[in-house]
Amino acid sequence: MRVLHISTLYAQPQDALPTQPPLTGFYWVSCTHSELETQLPQIQAMLNQVCGYPLVDLHVSDLLNPQLPSNYDYTSAYDVVVFRRLADTHLPQLPTAPPAAQASHRSAHTAASGDSPVLQRVETRPIGFALYDQLLLSVHPEECLLRSAYWQKLLTAPSASDTRPVAVKLPTEPADLMLRMVNAMVDGYLDLRRSLTRQIDHWQLALLKPNTRFTNWASVLDVRLALHQLDEICEDQRAAIQDWTEALEGWPPESTPVRQRERELLTVRSRDVLEHIERVTHHIRRMEQSAEAAVQMHFSAQSNRANDIMRTLTTVTAIFLPLNLIAAVFGMNFEFIPFVHKKDGFIWAMASMVVITLVLVGYFWRRRYLESEEQP
Repeated sequence: MRVLHISTLYAQPQDALPTQPPLTGFYWVSCTHSELETQLPQIQAMLNQVCGYPLVDLHVSDLLNPQLPSNYDYTSAYDVVVFRRLADTHLPQLPTAPPAAQASHRSAHTAASGDSPVLQRVETRPIGFALYDQLLLSVHPEECLLRSAYWQKLLTAPSASDTRPVAVKLPTEPADLMLRMVNAMVDGYLDLRRSLTRQIDHWQLALLKPNTRFTNWASVLDVRLALHQLDEICEDQRAAIQDWTEALEGWPPESTPVRQRERELLTVRSRDVLEHIERVTHHIRRMEQSAEAAVQMHFSAQSNRANDIMRTLTTVTAIFLPLNLIAAVFGMNFEFIPFVHKKDGFIWAMASMVVITLVLVGYFWRRRYLESEEQP
């Protein structure tokens, strides 16, 4: 379990759980699911001492539930936000890399292993937040990279007195820190777009490859189901942040201009997170449409190919019909048939067959009955 005291001047780690409200700033208490489960009495006692209100049992169950979708709930003393982050347990993870680097690492691993799409391996894990006025309790999965990354970022962030133009200021309240971490999780979905697009392109090329028979329909179905799952995850995320934003607009107005400006910045950050989620949802739906279009184009190409084959067979049959008629006439068992008893009868019959064949082939070629619609 990690405890960090954050103010406008510094971010200082604490050796133990706090026992009283901070004089300035707020506390960030981060723990894993197992730590929350084993140290729940101590955490509840700390929340009661610092914030005056412990977690409700139902909210504790929500924070410990690894299958809970993204959602938002509230009480009179605190708000609870559960947000699902990307997690890929089937690929090796980078110990300290940010989400963007992990997405690139997954793409490189896929290319190096020679595997085609691994979209069905992408999984998600929930991160829970309990927001009090002066404390943020976050519950993470085991070995959460987001938790470690933000811990280091806050420890190295400049204070409010730092005048460097590239300075990243410390969060001013628990809601601000929560939205920053949620935004980082959504950016992880945005970084995943490149890998998803590459995977969909792979299936499009496989489905539209000419003169090949595609049989790996089970993998295509897995990809489509995974896209539907990601769409549902993003919808839950959007609903949770939308509920949080509406609740934020219902907060009482601040008494000072500085606090009012911080409230406005918090609203802007909430809308920015919503906009990022909308971008992810739009991209996923566009990929679903691309996958569906590729499947439809595959069946259309197969249908056109079958039509080409049937047209060619019909044309060849039409060319040989008059030849079969000539052979049948001269094969009749009559005594008096023209050209039968002449020395050059066979030559005349063969010449007429060749002429008829050339005429029909030229006619059908001119009508483009013997051409294929497949382009190289």
